[in-house]
Amino acid sequence: MKLSSCALLLLLALVGAAVAAAEKERANKSAAAGGLLWATGKDENDLLTAIDSDDPSAVEDDASDEFAGGFSSLDSMLQWAIGHSDPVKLKEKASDIQKLSAEELIKRQIEIKELMEKLKMPSDAELMKIAITDLNNSSISLEDRQRALHELLILVEPIDNANVSELDKLGGLVAVIRELHNTKPEIRTTSAWILGKASQNNALVQNQILAYGALPRLMKMVYSASSEEAVKALYAISALIRNNDNGQQLFYSENGNIMLQDLITNSSVDIRLQKKALFLVADLADFQIENSYDSKLPFLNDRLFLKSVVDLTSSDDLELQEKALLAIRSLLRLSSSEASDFKDFCGLEYALERMREQLDKLTTQEEHGDYARDMESLRTEVHNIFHQKFEQVPT
Repeated sequence: MKLSSCALLLLLALVGAAVAAAEKERANKSAAAGGLLWATGKDENDLLTAIDSDDPSAVEDDASDEFAGGFSSLDSMLQWAIGHSDPVKLKEKASDIQKLSAEELIKRQIEIKELMEKLKMPSDAELMKIAITDLNNSSISLEDRQRALHELLILVEPIDNANVSELDKLGGLVAVIRELHNTKPEIRTTSAWILGKASQNNALVQNQILAYGALPRLMKMVYSASSEEAVKALYAISALIRNNDNGQQLFYSENGNIMLQDLITNSSVDIRLQKKALFLVADLADFQIENSYDSKLPFLNDRLFLKSVVDLTSSDDLELQEKALLAIRSLLRLSSSEASDFKDFCGLEYALERMREQLDKLTTQEEHGDYARDMESLRTEVHNIFHQKFEQVPT
């Protein structure tokens, strides 16, 4: 059953408050999701369904279909609305609507159609398609290109997000990897960030990105003059090769060990890079241990490499010291590492004692006390592992 124009407008008046509330809630959800916006590479008219009929009945039919929602018909919705309305206000609204001219009725019907179209929330897949289309548009502005990348970053953010598996199917990985070669560092930075987010704990996406040859480019970006670009590139590398044997072998073949040692030994680089490099070292060592791959990444047993890690225990930055301890703990657990190298060449015993004295002083300070005690527990654990390993050496 189709409602008359007046009945449809009356229904709009009755549910107007609910519609306004829904619009407000939609805006709030968008803000809560990190301000997700459609990229402006497409005109709004391309995103919203155009009203292509001048026939009032056609507009009414379309609006009726949209309103039907969870009710069996618009008539049942109207009956529900009447039953939950103030009779006095209902009479006033009905009277106002009856006074509208035919032209005004048509105008109001079109407004209903436009409002309902705007209330439609696009799916994540639709948003992803829009963003990817913008990235593939060579004439798009830098601002809109960055906005499209940020939209993709938000869409691939949640852990176990089904959107991630759709990214490659929609051509998104190719589009994002292409942006790693953009002339603007901010575009390259966000692109690397997306690849890191998308590949976290996702072997399928890791292998897809590796197959597209993104790893060598990311490794070059680590040497960028832009600290943010370098940090995001190293983050992406870590996520891309984590628990991925193929990725780790490719990393090694691309001289990843040299990249790590350069970062660890260069005191002038952003300290975040050194922290992330140490985290990656620990992660690589742990993976080798878990899979009995002690000899697959021989640089983890190289004396010069080990010494560069141990030397960072003398840093003035406590967090960097902690990352160094965590890396040393993992490296000590490698069956192929030599206890004598840690003792005689790296001076680990002296480094641990020096750290003990430093932490002992810090525990008395209110500002650093708790953190220093946690650090001392870790230092003690590393000390014990070191001595156990040293005692196992045949005499």
